[in-house]
Amino acid sequence: MKTSVTVLGLGAMGTALARAFLAAGHPTTVWNRTPGRSPELDGLGAVRAATLTDAIAANGLVIVCLLDYASVHEAIDDAGLTEKVLVNLTNGTPAQARSTADWAERLGAQYIDGGIMAVPAMIGGPAASVLYSGSSTAFEQHQHGLAVLGRATYLGADPGLAPLHDIALLSAMYGLFGGALQAYALIGSEQLSPTAFTTDLLLPWLTAMLTSLPRMANDLEYGAQPGAAGSNLAMQATGFANLIQAAEDQAVSPEILLPIQELLKRAVAAGAGDEDLAALLPHLTR
Repeated sequence: MKTSVTVLGLGAMGTALARAFLAAGHPTTVWNRTPGRSPELDGLGAVRAATLTDAIAANGLVIVCLLDYASVHEAIDDAGLTEKVLVNLTNGTPAQARSTADWAERLGAQYIDGGIMAVPAMIGGPAASVLYSGSSTAFEQHQHGLAVLGRATYLGADPGLAPLHDIALLSAMYGLFGGALQAYALIGSEQLSPTAFTTDLLLPWLTAMLTSLPRMANDLEYGAQPGAAGSNLAMQATGFANLIQAAEDQAVSPEILLPIQELLKRAVAAGAGDEDLAALLPHLTR
């Protein structure tokens, strides 16, 4: 028999989670602060709990996906979590996850924190991935059920590990998209086609550049190979001024690029001019 599950929160993501459980044959109870949200779930067989207490009482596995961690605490409070497995898929920070784990455990629950690496439309499909950390016992018990949401990756007993990886991956994504937006602004300043630019130039360029990440990671973990870098920071810092100047000349704000320029300048001033981009990392840590 498929594990019965409760889903708390029926925003776009919570609705997608409930839909995936239902599609995989898991008896699913749902609750939302605003009654009647996502009525299509009723036709798929969801049981709609009248109250939060009823929803939590209905099943041993409770999935929560709300706006933020404060909403989780406010909604659940002390709503009968004893002997429940609480899987919190709300986006948050490592510190918030650890604090929430302590809170849930005081209420008698086993706690798993999660980071959803997907948009709602991807949930339940092959491209979806969800990161988990927290109670290993609870994860082992429910990993097959959780896998219906997407590839389930367990990162360890520290509940802060899933949100840490989540935030790290999102940081990389926003950095990439921020650079792409800067590129589109420059191309758009001359009324050129963003579609042609993306297909013919941007995607091939970024794909080629991403192949340098394993080498950068290796340098960070094991140390760079002796000798000056092929594309050293001193050269990059000098050339980076052209990115700023070109943006200003094209009436495009360079605000996305300015922090990177500042990092390059600081690293070069600290004596890392002959090193590669990995040498910027010490200037990001406090």
